[in-house]
Amino acid sequence: MKPGKRQRLEAAGFRVGTADELLALTPEESALIELRLSLVGEVRRRRRRLRVTQAELARRIGSSQSRIAKLEAAELDVSFELLFRALFAIGAKRRDLGRIIAA
Repeated sequence: MKPGKRQRLEAAGFRVGTADELLALTPEESALIELRLSLVGEVRRRRRRLRVTQAELARRIGSSQSRIAKLEAAELDVSFELLFRALFAIGAKRRDLGRIIAA
């Protein structure tokens, strides 16, 4: 957030902070959320770049299109295993996972 905007909000009586502060997340919880979002973003980018539909990706991993939609919405009931399976199904390699995680 730009400093000027922050100052205006605080002057108006608003408290400005991070999502971690708002949700009282531990560093571990925050790291897991960031990891999930990175993996989800990579699934979506690769799938679109390859012009693979959600239905086609679902077929490749033995799942359903609605499950892929939930995966891409970063819903918490989607396992990391499913995220990894989806990435591998659209061509990701283990070294790619390292790059995604490191970012």
